[in-house]
Amino acid sequence: MGTPPTPPSLRVALVQLNPLIGDLDGNVAAMSRAYAQAEAAGCDAAVFGELSVTGYPPEDLVLRSGFATENLAAITAFAAGTGRCAAVAGYVASEGGRLYNAAAVCAGGAVVGTYRKQRLPNYRVFDEERYFEPGTSFDTFVVGGVEAGVAICEDIWVDDGPLGDMVAAGARIILNPNGSPYHRGRLADRTALVSGLAARNGCPIVYVNLVGGQDELVFDGGSMVVDATGAVVARAAQYEEEVLVVDVPLRDSSHGDSPLRPAPLRDSPARRSEPVVVSGAVERAPLAMPAVPPPLDPLDEVAGALVLGIRDYVRKNGFTDVVIGLSGGVDSALVAALAVEALGARHVHGVSMPSRYSSDGSRSDAELLAANLAIDIQPVPIEPAFSSYLSMLEPAFAGRPHDLTEENLQSRIRGTILMAMSNKFGWLVLTTGNKSEVATGYFTLYGDSAGGFAPIKDVLKTDVWALCRHLNRRAGRELIPEAIIDKPPSAELRPDQRDDQSLPPYDVLDPILRLYVEEDLAIADVVARGHDEALVRRVARLVDVSEHKRRQGPPGVRISVKAFGKDRRMPITNGYRG
Repeated sequence: MGTPPTPPSLRVALVQLNPLIGDLDGNVAAMSRAYAQAEAAGCDAAVFGELSVTGYPPEDLVLRSGFATENLAAITAFAAGTGRCAAVAGYVASEGGRLYNAAAVCAGGAVVGTYRKQRLPNYRVFDEERYFEPGTSFDTFVVGGVEAGVAICEDIWVDDGPLGDMVAAGARIILNPNGSPYHRGRLADRTALVSGLAARNGCPIVYVNLVGGQDELVFDGGSMVVDATGAVVARAAQYEEEVLVVDVPLRDSSHGDSPLRPAPLRDSPARRSEPVVVSGAVERAPLAMPAVPPPLDPLDEVAGALVLGIRDYVRKNGFTDVVIGLSGGVDSALVAALAVEALGARHVHGVSMPSRYSSDGSRSDAELLAANLAIDIQPVPIEPAFSSYLSMLEPAFAGRPHDLTEENLQSRIRGTILMAMSNKFGWLVLTTGNKSEVATGYFTLYGDSAGGFAPIKDVLKTDVWALCRHLNRRAGRELIPEAIIDKPPSAELRPDQRDDQSLPPYDVLDPILRLYVEEDLAIADVVARGHDEALVRRVARLVDVSEHKRRQGPPGVRISVKAFGKDRRMPITNGYRG
């Protein structure tokens, strides 16, 4: 009778969810609701993100004695609710005491097959080799009459990944769960990779990503379908949960194999068995292809990551409200504006803490910002506490002039006030330091760095200004007063203080930080890019000697290719200068 022809399309639901790590029951409930939508839409398959049952990355939770067992019970419970539509859902597989980053293929009330991730990323924010063993083989699955392969995230990012073997073994579509965190330009990177891979193999790829904030990481969604020519034919939104149903166009089996691939290798050593038959083809009216949304404006993309990172960190950790020290400066203004977008104005509280050195303009700018954002602001002058500290310490400091000590005292008083507000009202303190300051140690330990979350710790100062102006343009009004954006930056901890008295101008500093911190270039290589050697050495030393301060700071949203935190792991005790 021969092999039946490949249907013209496979109906797939790209299930882009925002899991909470460790909330196995809650994640399964959300998956089941999304699966019901896919089943009602007549889908052949519903593809979820990487480790969708546990959330990604679960880190050392997987080492807990009961976690793997409970996660297995959770995927079994999810599978029990499946029907004809095959669900490809991520979970932690366990065998003989070994753990695997896996995807279960579920249908008809059971797990009918499992794929184990073969390429484990172990760089930047990833450390999967700490937890998982790599898989070494695969099955293919006949879903809706179409032979499909399942590959997980990193499997398609490496040249020697298993996708080619799957296509050679007969797969005519690849279902690809992912946990790909955001950084600038990442959506373009993914699109180029998936498009090129699909075209080279003559095989469509269904790429499904997670969405949501997880500590420092933000998963931006952007799930997509790429056809066999490499064209993006459907894409989900960034930063939003979505169940996107697509009739994925297929090449007919009579088309032949991709000219860049050998004939199917049915005896491929990586392939375990003949295809696992899940479901046959059905006749139905085709769906209209959804419009492909254009990529976000680059600044909108960054703002979206910061907003989602704030919202999820606050809400997933059980907070409802945040408190911010409003100095009248641009950093606190940006954090406040982002927090309002993330949580709503009634959940954002400002505290103005003027000192003897605060200008009248800074006080009035903070009040105008609060009015523009419709948030409450409470003045708590720090002079009484500062005077008391000076009086208390006068005998110990006798004969010594005022210096950085007295400046830092003011910042630490402010940090204490904000933490008191947090204790009294249950608000989470958002710190306001930017990456230029965090990199160079231009902040006070236990002072302005005290708090629960640091939204802009990965945003360089020049980008802070750009984002403020962009938010104003997008709103069509001055959310952030122009006076705040235009004023010379100052900590206002001594008379007539300006940041450029302690640091190089930010338009000079930030390019050096990008090269030294984000690209890991040696001092000589940064100098070779055209920067003054003495200045580069000065900046590098500031970065290097501030590691102990950064290590004690709160987490914050990662938007760059290399952020401080789990992305950049430098020793505190370190004698290397190069």
